[in-house]
Amino acid sequence: MEERKPQAGDPRYYELLEQLQAIDFVLVELNLFLNTHPNDLKSIEQYNRLAQERMVLAKHFQELYGPLQNFGHSFSRYPFEWNQSPWPWQV
Repeated sequence: MEERKPQAGDPRYYELLEQLQAIDFVLVELNLFLNTHPNDLKSIEQYNRLAQERMVLAKHFQELYGPLQNFGHSFSRYPFEWNQSPWPWQV
């Protein structure tokens, strides 16, 4: 089975995690903007496009390195992966 946990200096792990963080930041900002501008079609389209991009990127990350979220928001392989560190917020 392919090793999915990051090794010391694994640049791809950190690149993917940084991409996810950047998309998450923009999605939060767009969400806040859309709360006060609910009819801004261009922002809604951008939000939906980035949400789709995030889903694809998160799926890819989890296939390589394990779950990003717990409590049923991410699947786990055998053996259960959530108890294995480092967790995404620890790096």
